[in-house]
Amino acid sequence: MSDITLVDEPTAPAPLLEVRGVDFSYGPLQVLFDVSIEVPRGGRIALLGTNGAGKSTLLRLVSGLARPTRGTVHLAGRDVTSVPANERVKLGLVQVNGGRATFPSLSVRDNLRMGGYTFIRERDTIEQRIAEVLELFPDLRTRLDQAAGTLSGGEQQMVALGRAMVTDPDLLVVDELSLGLAPIAMQAILATMEALVARGKTLLVVEQSLDVAATICDRAYFMEKGEVRFSGPISELVERGDLVRSVFFGSREAS
Repeated sequence: MSDITLVDEPTAPAPLLEVRGVDFSYGPLQVLFDVSIEVPRGGRIALLGTNGAGKSTLLRLVSGLARPTRGTVHLAGRDVTSVPANERVKLGLVQVNGGRATFPSLSVRDNLRMGGYTFIRERDTIEQRIAEVLELFPDLRTRLDQAAGTLSGGEQQMVALGRAMVTDPDLLVVDELSLGLAPIAMQAILATMEALVARGKTLLVVEQSLDVAATICDRAYFMEKGEVRFSGPISELVERGDLVRSVFFGSREAS
């Protein structure tokens, strides 16, 4: 009988982020029901859905700002369900909220420096990362000494994203990327997000605009009434009129 050599099948790498069967309630009101999502390392995932679907609540659980009543959150294979938000930042997860998420009374420079608070004594590293941010957002170069609250909405979003990039996250979570932004400002933000993708950053983006999400992301989860109704390539979601028509096109039809 000839010898038989058994070859182990290669195992798929663990997701960078894995949310398993989470429920969440605000008091007696349950808003998430058995929600599970995965974000692979280097992935570009959109989280889409109706208003009140639970998208931002899910991001709070991912970021450690709230804890699920059931289920778990894993980051890079580690159970972080009970790990506080500041510790998750140190583990490589940073969230940016849409809608001018800056420290308005601080200068742009100091806002960016705040991104280095987990390694605040490493001044050379912080300044190097700020220089890299200014390569991504050259419009901020002339605004460094200006109070962030006096900038336009688009510029403030650049500052918020820049602050996150100073932290150098493995997973960048963005809630409502296009919220309140004019089209010309959105184009600059999209160009930057594409640059981050090219650098291998992992993205989880909550969006109301299907067009914006499809520009950045290749896969999507669609939520409705606290449940995941779809997961898969975003190109397939575009074809699911039963899911997206009333959400993404209803306002146009009513106008």
